[in-house]
Amino acid sequence: MELTDIDLNQLVVFQQLIAERSVSRAAENLGLTQPAVSNTLAKLRRQFGDDLFVRTPAGMMPTPFAEQLAEPVGYALGMIHSGLNQHSRFAPASLERTLTIGMTDIGEIVFLPALVARLRQEAPGISLATVRTTATSLRDDMEAGKVDLAIGPLPQLKAGFFQRQLFRQRYVCLFRQGHALDRKRLSLADFKAAEHLVIVSAGTGHGRVDALIQRAGIERSTRLTVPHFVSVGHILQRSDMVATVTERLAQCLAGPFELSFRPHPLDLPDVAINVFWHAKVHRSPMHQWLRGIVFELFGDDQA
Repeated sequence: MELTDIDLNQLVVFQQLIAERSVSRAAENLGLTQPAVSNTLAKLRRQFGDDLFVRTPAGMMPTPFAEQLAEPVGYALGMIHSGLNQHSRFAPASLERTLTIGMTDIGEIVFLPALVARLRQEAPGISLATVRTTATSLRDDMEAGKVDLAIGPLPQLKAGFFQRQLFRQRYVCLFRQGHALDRKRLSLADFKAAEHLVIVSAGTGHGRVDALIQRAGIERSTRLTVPHFVSVGHILQRSDMVATVTERLAQCLAGPFELSFRPHPLDLPDVAINVFWHAKVHRSPMHQWLRGIVFELFGDDQA
């Protein structure tokens, strides 16, 4: 197929169908009628010789061919849009929109307070929303422009994405001040003898730490297991349990919850925290500005 065989507007409709999984919502977003979107889809089906989208109870689901087509089409349209608007003056203070960032609950604790404060200064018209990086739709949502940025250890984001390391951090043991283990050095014997709060963070890079502890042959006495990190400070403050967490999270929780942390007695690998963005927004002035703020606020000099 040659470029002259297809209308650019048809690809815009295709991208909206990928994003919305709905003819009516795609039509509304584009300011078109539903019959117009349906007619465009019919033309695309004939041109590609594929159904592209199949109606299901969950919406218009893309065929395997459409999924393969989604990334290059999204990238191409994003580059065209950036190129057409590259001379537009970018003024953060005049922005009125919501930016969506993928992150874990750890990320919300570590990043959001400073990020919200900075955006309030530079772009008061911007509001933030977060989505979980464990969502199965994260890749598609970033390709469709629904998620502007993602932060964390995210090995699933590879082809079609840029990334930059923010920092590396070690794991530590976190517990209440005055705990029997609240001394200069924490031994492996101390760790084994303690009662543990275990956070099962499935689907994130942080979930690897539990597997590494088990692989080292360490049997912990688990008193409590929770599926997220938000409650860790509250629980440790009023118990004698110990939690294995990342150092930046420990730094954020130590003051408000009167906690202490020490280097982990196990030789656990550092975890890299990266920023990910889709290729289609790589040259977008707004996204470059947003990434610059994130790098400035949270990046290590070595990153």
